[in-house]
Amino acid sequence: MSEEKVKFLSFEEAGQLVGAIQEEEDIEQQDRRIFTVYNRADKEICWFDYDEVLASVEDVGRSDRQEAVQKYILTHIPVWAVEVI
Repeated sequence: MSEEKVKFLSFEEAGQLVGAIQEEEDIEQQDRRIFTVYNRADKEICWFDYDEVLASVEDVGRSDRQEAVQKYILTHIPVWAVEVI
């Protein structure tokens, strides 16, 4: 079975779709944090592993980290997220 490559929205499309990014506890796994992404209608559209995202932006200075996390997430919103109503 072949794995499909995930396609992402452009930064601009994601910016129009995303209403909020919240750091939260994973309700299914104790002691795990996630970033939950909500659309402008306050519906959960996807989530990202907290540790994976921070590892991806670890080279960014502490003062710029929040912006780097937001940019990382906005450039990794899957195209299927548009279908969440």
